[in-house]
Amino acid sequence: MRELAGFDTETTGVSWQADRVVTAALVRRHADGGEETRTWLINPGIEIPERAAAIHGITTEMARERGAPPEVALEEVAAALAACLAAGVPVLAFNAPFDLRILDADLRRHELPTLAERLGRPVGPVIDPLLIDRAVARYRPGKRKLVDLMAVYGIPHSESLHDALEDVRQSIAVFDAIERRFAEIASLDAFALHAWQAPRHRAWAESFNEWLASKGRVPDADPAWP
Repeated sequence: MRELAGFDTETTGVSWQADRVVTAALVRRHADGGEETRTWLINPGIEIPERAAAIHGITTEMARERGAPPEVALEEVAAALAACLAAGVPVLAFNAPFDLRILDADLRRHELPTLAERLGRPVGPVIDPLLIDRAVARYRPGKRKLVDLMAVYGIPHSESLHDALEDVRQSIAVFDAIERRFAEIASLDAFALHAWQAPRHRAWAESFNEWLASKGRVPDADPAWP
């Protein structure tokens, strides 16, 4: 069993530049299967749109009443992630570039060090089950949301999806299933797998940007990994 740190956020929206982190969860899984979990509820300091609240269940009122100040919670989240990465423990996140970018944007907003600044090097190793599935099953038809990949890999559906902690656990389950199915992935250590994903993410981002441009939309997929 691979040691890893599963991570997920729920946010005020889908723009990593403009939106804020509302909840975060971290599941540190050890090689023996034991795990430690941490969760955070954060007052983002702005209104949580009804559309976002309908997805993750956290309203502006709830965040203001029960959420930690962002500068406190974000520091704890970043410190925990940086400690894992510094120890060579991969951070696993479904659609990892979004979660890591919105976290770093929020850290900068509150004048806190980013993950790279804490590490003194580029962020890694990172594992993204979504990216890996795109690469190993490129031509499989259908959507690739977390719930879709759960169905593909035979993972029971949960009624608690879009709860950060539950999404972490299901993302780990998807990755474990990918490793069982694809020996190429299982054979790579954390840093080799991190490097394996980089050109594949770039290829996907460039292709997606071409598609966006063809539809008259802004090509905003970032090819940088993670």
